[in-house]
Order: sequence, then C-alpha cells, then structure tokens
Amino acid sequence: MTRPLSMDLRKRAMTRLAAGESIRALAAALSISPSSVVKWSQRLRTTGSAAPGRIGGYRLPN
Repeated sequence: MTRPLSMDLRKRAMTRLAAGESIRALAAALSISPSSVVKWSQRLRTTGSAAPGRIGGYRLPN
C-alpha cells in the first residue's frame, strides 16, 4: 500500500501555486505529477487544507 506524500511537499506546492506558478511547471520542479497538484488544490479549496484523507475502506464492527 502506498503512503501519501508529505505535508511539507503539499505546503510548498500550494504556496508556489498561490504565487502564480503554473501547475505543470510546479509539478516538474517538485518531481510530482500535475494531477496531484490539481487534486491538492481542489482539496484545499473545499476543505481548507491540503492534508491527505483517510486511506482504506470501511470495516464492519464485530
């Protein structure tokens, strides 16, 4: 199972995006995919934070 990318990387990306850098240039500079930057910015707009969500599904109680 994969782990979410660090909050430090997410904060740096969102700061650069807010400064006006393009998504593709930002992604290339930080060696991440452009779709990650888009998803983080959407999450930041809706929830106010770029923090990762919970990973995994629902487990029924025993």
